[in-house]
Amino acid sequence: MRLGNTMFARCFIGASINHHKAMKIKYLLVDDEPIALDVLEEHLSHVEGFQLVGKCRTAIDAFSFLQRHPVDLLFLDIQMPQMTGIELLRTLPQKPKVIITSAFRDYAVEGFELDVIDYIVKPVSPERLLKAISKFYQRSNLPVINLPTQPPALPLEEPHLFVKEDRKLVKVFLNDILYLESLRDYVRIRTPHKQVITKQTISYYEERLMDEQFIRIHRSFIVASPKVESITESNVELSGGYSLPIGKSYKQLVFEKLKLRSKVS
Repeated sequence: MRLGNTMFARCFIGASINHHKAMKIKYLLVDDEPIALDVLEEHLSHVEGFQLVGKCRTAIDAFSFLQRHPVDLLFLDIQMPQMTGIELLRTLPQKPKVIITSAFRDYAVEGFELDVIDYIVKPVSPERLLKAISKFYQRSNLPVINLPTQPPALPLEEPHLFVKEDRKLVKVFLNDILYLESLRDYVRIRTPHKQVITKQTISYYEERLMDEQFIRIHRSFIVASPKVESITESNVELSGGYSLPIGKSYKQLVFEKLKLRSKVS
């Protein structure tokens, strides 16, 4: 659903927000990424007794929404423009129960100091979400109403990112990525078929992608390890003929991650 353009219309408001139903848990979603909002809404649509009353793209809009529409449960992102989720919690005079959903682990301690129910690191899986909802019921002293023991079966799809480029969101499959390159305030994501340039920092993607599949080799480069064809003391050669430098401070980590017993002499 398209969000409006005015401050009070930037939150999507559920059609039945004022219609009372017994034991309905009214919840609000707050995240600046439309895809993240859609994923949470889809997961929660399978949980009986939960009613979506709104979706907000900024913490400021959420603050305005909550002054007019009190909710039982808030699903809250941390990193958002203008005001963070943590700042929103510190600002609210009366806080609903809160479950944080964030791509960053760094704020977990601060979140729990603000008495949040749970802290979920993205991507949010149905299993992890059900665990957080169980904690909500326990903290609220409410009987659990038919909470599914198994998460709903969702269509399997190859892992991917939605990357904002200009005024559209571009789907990039993780298995296609060759490397990411920092361009000051932008990041270039290179695949064999295209490049996407998005206004973001490489550290943002480092938080989301760094596992055995992706390696930070330089302050300006992250590479996909399955695409590495050869390596020297100073360079990584990728499929497609790309050669990227290895930063001195990253060299030991690169060789460890690629599980090379010794460096190239």
